[in-house]
Amino acid sequence: MAHKVRVYELAHKLGLDSKELIEELESWGITVKSHMSALDEETVSLILEAFEEEPTKPAPKSSKPRKRKEEEEEEEEIAEIELPSSKLRLDTLASKLGISQNQIIKDMFMKGMTLRPGQELTKSLAEEIALNYNTILEVTKPEEEIEKPEEKKVDELELYYKKLYEEHPNELVERPPVVTVMGHVDHGKTTLLDRIRKTNVAEREAGGITQSIGAYQVEFNGKKITFIDTPGHEAFTAMRARGAQATDIVVLVVAADDGVMPQTVEAFDHAKNANVPIIVAINKIDKPNANIEYTKQQLASQLGLVAEDWGGDTVMIPMSAKTGEGVEDLLEMILIVAEMSQIRCYPKERARGVIIESKLDKARGPVATVIVKDGILRKGDYIVAGATMGRVRSLLNDKGKNVDEAHPSDPVQVLGFEEVPNVHSVLYVVESLAQARKIVEKRKELMKKPLKQRIKLEEFLKMMKGEEKKKLNLIIKADSFGTVEALKKALLKLKAKEVEIEIIHSGIGNVNASDVMLAEASNAVVIGFRVRVDGAARKEAEKEGIQIRTYDVIFDLVEDVKLAMEGLLEPETVEEFTGRGEVKKVFSISKVGKIAGVVIQEGYVEKSGFVKVYRKSREIFKGGIESLKHYKEDVLRVEAPQECGIKLAGFDDIQEGDELEFYVHKKVKRELTFEESTEER
Repeated sequence: MAHKVRVYELAHKLGLDSKELIEELESWGITVKSHMSALDEETVSLILEAFEEEPTKPAPKSSKPRKRKEEEEEEEEIAEIELPSSKLRLDTLASKLGISQNQIIKDMFMKGMTLRPGQELTKSLAEEIALNYNTILEVTKPEEEIEKPEEKKVDELELYYKKLYEEHPNELVERPPVVTVMGHVDHGKTTLLDRIRKTNVAEREAGGITQSIGAYQVEFNGKKITFIDTPGHEAFTAMRARGAQATDIVVLVVAADDGVMPQTVEAFDHAKNANVPIIVAINKIDKPNANIEYTKQQLASQLGLVAEDWGGDTVMIPMSAKTGEGVEDLLEMILIVAEMSQIRCYPKERARGVIIESKLDKARGPVATVIVKDGILRKGDYIVAGATMGRVRSLLNDKGKNVDEAHPSDPVQVLGFEEVPNVHSVLYVVESLAQARKIVEKRKELMKKPLKQRIKLEEFLKMMKGEEKKKLNLIIKADSFGTVEALKKALLKLKAKEVEIEIIHSGIGNVNASDVMLAEASNAVVIGFRVRVDGAARKEAEKEGIQIRTYDVIFDLVEDVKLAMEGLLEPETVEEFTGRGEVKKVFSISKVGKIAGVVIQEGYVEKSGFVKVYRKSREIFKGGIESLKHYKEDVLRVEAPQECGIKLAGFDDIQEGDELEFYVHKKVKRELTFEESTEER
């Protein structure tokens, strides 16, 4: 069988980044899906020859005949769209292009660019994305918008960094990836982390005391990688739920002798919801009963993760954390995925970081473990995190040594906070003590306000405006695997044209804090069937406003979900007749216009209602009422058989003898027609 070479392998051989090689191949008409795509020997030979030749010589020819540039331009229809600079987000751009966010994310990932739903875009990035769909984007000046009181204002510190990224795109530099290792208990997550740590500890540090700070940094092939030693899935999702995206890549550990287990599914659902690249580490291949191919089959059938050697796009590395086999392959692949994801930071200015652990130390006071995301964190810096502040008194690196400063992706312990900061809050360096106090006081004031309204099973409508198809996100926990499958089957049968159900996660056992965290991140409702709700989960749900519904009867559960789906539909507005009248006289008043003297013949007229004007049985006007008077008094309603004066809104051609019909707008609940289907997802 002919030997095939991966794109990333060839890129290394040529001294290029994978992204650069992919772009070069595309310019030659050779299309590849990603850095993991395989190239045949003939193509590899042509590429190698081309790079060895002088630049004046022609590039290798594609297997497909290339059209002249003029022909391509004639065939491709170029569209033009406009978007105000205040709305440069992926969701608004997707809506303008008429393409789903998920499709854009998928397409751009294939081009080596990682995007997140709703991500803020720079002008150049938005234009690049639009061009990918044969569309020219014109960025216009910000629209004059009246800010509604209920709208969340962007944090001034976050806005500072947003502007830096937008205004200085050429100053952004590569940042070491931050990696979280997740997986089922006993599948070797801790052993793998220990193996990576020990393998990369330099000899000069032998004998020294390594202090665990919840994260550590290693160096491989001259590049750094930061690993978060996360205590569980809840901590990982909390980072996402609170808006502090600490992790760039997830390594999902699956044991080759055990396969996909309940916590594997849970870990995958959390990672998928965070929208970060996933690398699968198939561990324990040294075990006699290890079955790599069967594990890949389970990953494909249960999680939809198809290995690249099976024609999919998921990187899977067979390895043994115990013997060390494959660990270097895993580290190499982390660097390649990081390179393709274009992980960037702003290295100058004030520092910004994510707090992944915090505690009160009896000897040292409040201590926080921080992973720096931008800038340089230095001793003496004034800092704020959530509703607490301080000044950096001391910085300890992952080796337990005092350092004067920490750079992007460095994990450090920070001493100097006045109080213990919230875990997963964002740390910012500010200019002065006065600014720190001002920001913290403002945040404490905001904390006194009620929590933002979270999604409830009964009231989905307001959360779904602007989407073509409404979606109800659910997290299901039940007492057995069979029950979970039965519930999923019953719920996924509830198919309707305008509304769909998405089961974000399902599992066996009590509703726990991890489920609540995932619900917070994905705006979902948690449903428990014949299971209890843990105390910690109930407490977290109350704190974050997440709804948990528990049931013992499947019929009740399905009926409630049906009602929720109907609640997603915007109610239909109908006209309800309230009365009729006739114009007996018309009064012309200077600076006011014409007032119709009307006799109400039937029913009533309301100031907030509407009117249709008929002349000789033909409708000549339909609209609102500007003023309604009974004698000289302004009134809200006049009933038959009384007389009144009516000034119509935007219509002055009223005449004696015109007939009026009064009505109000009424919202009527719409009902869904469910399509019975046995199709499973």
